Amino acid sequence: MTASLSPAQLWIAGARPRTLPAAVAPVLAGTGAAAFADSVVWWKALLALGVSLALQIGVNYANDYSDGIKGTDDDRVGPLRLVGSGLVPARRVKAAALLFLGLGGALGFALAATSSWWLLLVGVAALGAAWTYTGGPSPYGYRALGEVSVFVFFGLVAVLGTAYVQIEDITAPAIAASIGIGALACAILVANNLRDIPTDSVTGKKTLAVVLGEAGTRRLYGVLMVVAIGMLVWAAFSTPWALLGLAALPLIGRGASVVASGAQGMALIPVLRDTGLAELVYAAGLAIGLAIGA
Repeated sequence: MTASLSPAQLWIAGARPRTLPAAVAPVLAGTGAAAFADSVVWWKALLALGVSLALQIGVNYANDYSDGIKGTDDDRVGPLRLVGSGLVPARRVKAAALLFLGLGGALGFALAATSSWWLLLVGVAALGAAWTYTGGPSPYGYRALGEVSVFVFFGLVAVLGTAYVQIEDITAPAIAASIGIGALACAILVANNLRDIPTDSVTGKKTLAVVLGEAGTRRLYGVLMVVAIGMLVWAAFSTPWALLGLAALPLIGRGASVVASGAQGMALIPVLRDTGLAELVYAAGLAIGLAIGA
């Protein structure tokens, strides 16, 4: 089946489009916090979206490249990997990763130049984290720190950064949104690594899921869902309209049900989709609620 894919389809698959809600959601939530403060600056929000999408795609290609050359993806259960499948040369995937990370860096530079120069330090940290997740001599993704990085950079940094460049302040709704979005983004990786425990254990990829084991990882997924819902309750102290984020509950419940059922391997792939969609719906509902409650 993969042999019939066109070059464009291969690159789209390698970009892992199902992960892109994790790039859109924090910008939505951060802009919602800006709307609550009556401080939306649409061109900055769009720049932040460009940064987030470019970095997400760059991270995906970088992970494909690094895992592929290490042999981690040789017996992968999940979706297509370009290098691991042998369908695209590693050097080309590396070039694509650097291209998108560079694009994210350039857009981030423009955002920092028109906001606060100290944001450049945050950008450098984000680029470093993107590459060293599975790349370099000592990738932190192989040392059970991947979830921490996702929570920090695709939750706290992405949401608070989006809000800050527009409001030029850190507000309670923005903090609540950043923790909630971070928990859901983290849950996507938790579900992914739960699926990959058998292969990661064999290849020496010491993810948090490998450390916690199946039972502990399934509990962690549930805890993250509870944290996300709890942050909506906190945001509701600013405006009850923030509870519109609860529109994500059906998707959250569906994903949590599959994880709790003991599903393994390919049966967990729909959880990645549902968790990603839950994050997007959560962010949209919260953003709309904050805007209405302004």
